[in-house]
Amino acid sequence: MLLDLVAAVRAAGVPATPDRVQAMFRAVDATGPDLLYWAARLTLCGSPDDIARFDAAFAGFTRDGEPRGTPWQVRRLPERTLFRAESPRDEAAAGDPGLAVRAADAEVLRHRDLATLSAAERTEAMRLLALTAAVHPLRPGRRYRPWHRGRTDPRRTMRAMLRAAGEPRLPARRARRPRPRRLVLLADVSGSMAPYADALLRLGHALVQGRPRWTEVYTLGTRLTRVTVPLLTPDVEAAVRAAGQAIPDWRGGTRLADTLTEFLRRYGHRGVARRAVVVVFSDGWEQGDPAPLGEAAAHVRRLAHRLIWATPHAGRPGFAPTAGGLAAVLPHVDAMVAGHSIAAIEELLREVSR
Repeated sequence: MLLDLVAAVRAAGVPATPDRVQAMFRAVDATGPDLLYWAARLTLCGSPDDIARFDAAFAGFTRDGEPRGTPWQVRRLPERTLFRAESPRDEAAAGDPGLAVRAADAEVLRHRDLATLSAAERTEAMRLLALTAAVHPLRPGRRYRPWHRGRTDPRRTMRAMLRAAGEPRLPARRARRPRPRRLVLLADVSGSMAPYADALLRLGHALVQGRPRWTEVYTLGTRLTRVTVPLLTPDVEAAVRAAGQAIPDWRGGTRLADTLTEFLRRYGHRGVARRAVVVVFSDGWEQGDPAPLGEAAAHVRRLAHRLIWATPHAGRPGFAPTAGGLAAVLPHVDAMVAGHSIAAIEELLREVSR
C-alpha cells in the first residue's frame, strides 16, 4: 500500500527520493497507520510547492477521495509557528485552530540565506546544521580486503580449490581497504564574510568532533589562524567562544593570497594538504592583486586531492565569478559551490564525499 502511495505522489510531481521514502517508512512504523497522511507529507514533501501536489495525490489514493480526513486525521493539534512560542493563555483563546504541523517552515529555513536570519531563526538553523554536518571522505589504502569485485586474489582462490580437492572454483576477489582522507577547512572571517563566520565555525566544530584526527580548520583574514584545537572542546558554545578569542583579525580585512601562501609554507607542505580535500569558504574579495591568489590556489590544488571553493554569492540568481579573487581561482578549483544556506552546505558536504 505504501509503495502505491509513493508511486501516486511521484506521478503528481513530488520528488520522492529513495531517502525520503525510507524516512516515510520509519515514520509510519513510529506513528502507526492512523497518521499516515502526516507521516507521508512531512517526509516526502521537500518544499511548500509540493504540498498541493501531495494533497491531490493523496486524495486520489484514499478510497473515499478525502484528502486528509478520517481515518488518516485522528489528532488535532494547536497551531504553532516554528520560531514563535505561544503562551497557554493564547492557546486557550485561540480554541481549536485545526491541524498544525508546520514542518514546511524548517524546510524553508534550510534554503534561507544565513545572513538574513533573525536570532531565533539562526539558533534553529545552527541546530539543523549540527544534525546534518557529517562527512567521511575516503581514499584507497595499501592493504587489501576480500571484496565481491576487483582484482583476483590468487592465495584465496588457491585455498578454495584445495579445500574442494582441486575442483575449479570461482576466483576470489580483493580490493584495497579504504582509509580516511584528511579534510581541511579554510574559513574567511573578514568583514564581508562576518554574517557567515559563526556558522562556519560551528560547521568546523561538528566536523572536528566527528573526525578529530582527520579534520583541520583554519581562518583566513589578514592572518592565518589554526582553530582546530579550540574546536576540539565538546561543548559547541565554549568551542566557538574559544575559537573566536584565538582569532586576532575577526571582521577585519582580507589578504587571501598572503594567508593561502602562509598556509602552504607552515602546514601544506608538511602534509596537511597532501592528498586532502581542501575547502575554502570565501567571497573572493582580495585587497591586492588577484594574480598571486590564483598562483596560491594552483599550488594548493597540486598538493591536494580536491580543491573546493564555497562562496555565498554562488547561491544568488545571475551569479558569475567576476570578482577578482573568484576569477583568479576559478581555473584551479574542482568545484565552486554556494555556501549561503543550510541546504547549500549540505550540498557542499556531498561534494566533499565524492
